[in-house]
Amino acid sequence: MTHGWIIVDKPEGITSAHVVAKIKRLFNVKKAGHGGTLDPLASGVLPIALGEATKTLAYVLEGQKAYRFEVKWGEARSTEDREGEITATSSHRPSRQDIEQILPLFRGEIEQIPPIYSALKVNGKRAYALAREGKDVVLAPRHLTINSLELLDVFSESAVFEVVCSKGTYVRSLARDLALKLGTYGHLISLRRLMAGSFHEKDAILLDSLLEIGHNTELVKYVLPLQDALADILALEVEDKEARLLRQGQSISLPHRGEEVVLIMCEGVPQALARAGEGVVKPLRVFNM
Repeated sequence: MTHGWIIVDKPEGITSAHVVAKIKRLFNVKKAGHGGTLDPLASGVLPIALGEATKTLAYVLEGQKAYRFEVKWGEARSTEDREGEITATSSHRPSRQDIEQILPLFRGEIEQIPPIYSALKVNGKRAYALAREGKDVVLAPRHLTINSLELLDVFSESAVFEVVCSKGTYVRSLARDLALKLGTYGHLISLRRLMAGSFHEKDAILLDSLLEIGHNTELVKYVLPLQDALADILALEVEDKEARLLRQGQSISLPHRGEEVVLIMCEGVPQALARAGEGVVKPLRVFNM
């Protein structure tokens, strides 16, 4: 059984779920899941957990994300990206100076109204399903953090940006709001994820390259260790006897001050995610490696 992470460079035109299904078959694993959905329009870093690594998915989902994206000015679209219908137009095109001037307004703690074509639920039904039925969809603003937002390039009809942001950020909505603040309309025409949690673009392998390899003995070389998703979590090494107790769901005594989630290791092998506090370590998720 393979336990760990495969970081796929997802191409455009395919769903994240489809990529997971392909990887699951390729590695012949029973459990697999991705660390954050990318729309079919988007490309880039799609971390996929295999086997016991699926128990660490929450830590990637909660982590920061980084994207490079391009906004086309002058058109609002129903889906806030290039796949939607045009709903409004404007002849105004912002200058580089105009764009640079408003960027500070979108950094730090901000509120954002998600796109109506999203998977968020409204009265138990997906927002995108209601939108497709032509019903009015009202979504509440969400609080999120934009750690950085930089302008990379400016063209006559569009501009390219890079953003580092918290979980729950919709880049489509960011594109919409940037345009509105600049006195025009805009929509997303390209989106690439550069980072998801601890995983970066340099870790990613093209999906087609993985499919071409096709042999498990070769593929295993591309699997990153389970603990790579937990780079920001303190790791504690324990003896084999203590590791067995934790795997059986029992707490152990360990001199550790403060209270935090820790990764328990034994001879370099992950044993459990646990909560440590006041000298006691209680298992939260046990790894059956």
